[in-house]
Amino acid sequence: MGVTHVVAPPNVHKRTRRSLAKKRAVGNGNSEASSMKQKNSMDEDEDMQLEPLIEGCTQSNKNAQEDDELAIDVDPEAAPQPPSAPSFPALPAAAQSTTLKSETRRIPIPPHRMTPIKKDWVNIFSPLTEILGLQVRMNVQRRCVEIRTSRHTKDIGSIQKGADFVKAYALGFDVNDAIALLRLDDLYLDSFEIKDVKTLHGDHLSRAIGRIAGQDGKTKFTIENTSRTRIVLADTKIHIMGSFQNIKIARDAIVSLILGSPPGKVYAGLRTVSSRMKQRVL
Repeated sequence: MGVTHVVAPPNVHKRTRRSLAKKRAVGNGNSEASSMKQKNSMDEDEDMQLEPLIEGCTQSNKNAQEDDELAIDVDPEAAPQPPSAPSFPALPAAAQSTTLKSETRRIPIPPHRMTPIKKDWVNIFSPLTEILGLQVRMNVQRRCVEIRTSRHTKDIGSIQKGADFVKAYALGFDVNDAIALLRLDDLYLDSFEIKDVKTLHGDHLSRAIGRIAGQDGKTKFTIENTSRTRIVLADTKIHIMGSFQNIKIARDAIVSLILGSPPGKVYAGLRTVSSRMKQRVL
């Protein structure tokens, strides 16, 4: 059998090419038109967004100009001034002379200090009445000294100073040393026991007290003169009177002696401390 070939006429190929070209042109035209529409819509949206911003800026500029005009037109004297310090009238003389409320203190006196206080009673109540303007009496039944403020008392802290003075004498300090509490403001009393530093019993406790006192009280006097304090050894209790820094120096030396340091080592430390104190004074 023979094969027959069918050949399309040339006009048919030309038509198909023309139709494809037209379709491509129509598609390109539609895409360009859609892209133009999108661009136009985006431009319109940007314009819509920029319009309120521009309006807000212009409105704020107008408000600022109006505020400036108002501020310029305001009279400086009529403007509110910052609040000044309040002024109060002077107090009358009757109000300035206030009377202190009456206060009373009772200072107990130990039994072993009853006899010395009877001998030194004149030297005790004289500074309390003359310097501080307090009322003093000795209550023998209660074994205590009672002090009270009066109309002659000028300072509100006088009764506390008087109580510290009597307490210092009751602890064992001399009257002349205790009077310093009335004349100076930076003097204090500090008390502690040997057992607060180290627990000792029997001969060990006696040797510790002996190391603090020294032969004929030599060690105690050395600590007092070096640290400018006054020390009272009452059995196992130790009382120190002086300023805050001086009390610390004396207490450190006594603690070293209680812990067993030899007196020579403590003397060397006190010499160093005294030389530093002299340098500070100079």
